Amino acid sequence: MREIVFDTETTGFDPKKGDRMVEIGCVEMINRVETGQTYHAYFNPERSMPAEAEAVHGLSDAFLADKPLFGACAQDFLDFIQDSPMVAHNAAFDFNFINAELAMIGLPEVGRERMVDTVALAKAKHPGSKLSLDALCSRYGIDRSHRTKHGALLDAELLAQVYVELRGGRQIGLELVAETTEIVTETKVLARRDRVFRQPRPHAATEEEKAAHAAFLKSVDTPLWGA
Repeated sequence: MREIVFDTETTGFDPKKGDRMVEIGCVEMINRVETGQTYHAYFNPERSMPAEAEAVHGLSDAFLADKPLFGACAQDFLDFIQDSPMVAHNAAFDFNFINAELAMIGLPEVGRERMVDTVALAKAKHPGSKLSLDALCSRYGIDRSHRTKHGALLDAELLAQVYVELRGGRQIGLELVAETTEIVTETKVLARRDRVFRQPRPHAATEEEKAAHAAFLKSVDTPLWGA
């Protein structure tokens, strides 16, 4: 199964109030294993960056000034995600921004039936615990020492690891079971090839053994088999 784990960075919290998406990072997973295929882009938001937002992700007006508009990259983004489920942390937030950007250029929105929210998964699995990406990385022992600021692709890569743990960890799926069985079978075959076979021992009773057995039976007083 193909899934896309993604994250966005924005100028604020609400696209209805004029906030825009400035970065998106996507990680492709097949059967919950990262394939190495990613999509990453920065966008010029056509507005100034609030200081509080820049403090979170470090993306300044100067940095974004020469970046393309979302409309110039939209088709590449859509070609990458295809019709795969879309996994994000607090996914409704990211879907709001993606669909707002698509609406601005007259393209259909990404259907919310494709949305997988890791916050909801974490809440169900760890009720009452902290649900931030940092907290979940700590819980599962995922190294985030290189994360000094939020970044869409970096956060998507961390979230991909968290998502696997939320779905049951690395030992999931029948593919691994089949692979293990094949290895064990091969080992057994090799072991048979190395085995030294001996001729079977004779197992029929000799005449002397038959005579000794008959004499023993005659010596038994009131045998059960004679009742």
